[in-house]
Amino acid sequence: MARRITVYDLHSRKGQQKWLQLHVDSAAEAAAAVEAGIVILSCEPDHNFEAIRAAVPHAFLSAGMPHGAVSTPDEAVRLGFELLRRGADSVYCSHSPRFIEAMAAEAIPVTGHVGLVPNRATWTNYRAIGKTADEALRVLRAVKDLENAGAACVEVEVVPVPLADLITRRTPLITMGMGCGSACDTQYLFSSDVLGTHAGHYPRHAKKYADFLALEAGLQAQRVAAFRAFAADVEGGTYPEPHHQVGMDPAELDRLETLAQSI
Repeated sequence: MARRITVYDLHSRKGQQKWLQLHVDSAAEAAAAVEAGIVILSCEPDHNFEAIRAAVPHAFLSAGMPHGAVSTPDEAVRLGFELLRRGADSVYCSHSPRFIEAMAAEAIPVTGHVGLVPNRATWTNYRAIGKTADEALRVLRAVKDLENAGAACVEVEVVPVPLADLITRRTPLITMGMGCGSACDTQYLFSSDVLGTHAGHYPRHAKKYADFLALEAGLQAQRVAAFRAFAADVEGGTYPEPHHQVGMDPAELDRLETLAQSI
């Protein structure tokens, strides 16, 4: 698009368009995502945030509010406004609906979270949520609570596909689906999983399309080799060579020697 995507754009196309979405960690990843046609992004509000925003001026960018960063709704409003000032288009918030309601009352677009919510996983463990009718009903109620609080979007993580489909059909919120098949309004993955940047656990819903870990290992080996060659050159006297240095006219050097005697 020739302008930045807004909440209005997303809501206007609900049920008509499936969006791709990535959580990115750097400006380079964000720019690559947009070049690939992925214009719904999320990221952490860390030191990379401004660079990410500058790299993708027209993308819809959600900034995560760290869980526990605020302890009152008023603090959530202040931090929400700060994230908007820095360039966020929405604020991801895994706090309770009362925090979301306070931000929404000030027209701060908020993305809530249902299903497997990592910040609350001590209550559920890391597993699919909503496989029984009773548990699925609790997820539906959580979506309704977010709806009533005024949220703009909801991340739906690792719930059965039929439940994700029911949520998406029944809520006006934009559903951002991770591990929910293709039922939600967006298909959402983390760039670290797509790029294969880590050696840890890859969730069942992730698909690795590249092996950046192996590439980085190769680059690290080249770094070590280059540094060793540099050290060997210095030790052997082959670096620096004359063309790496700045000389001085002998007459000027003689004059300097004379002038230096007065110091």
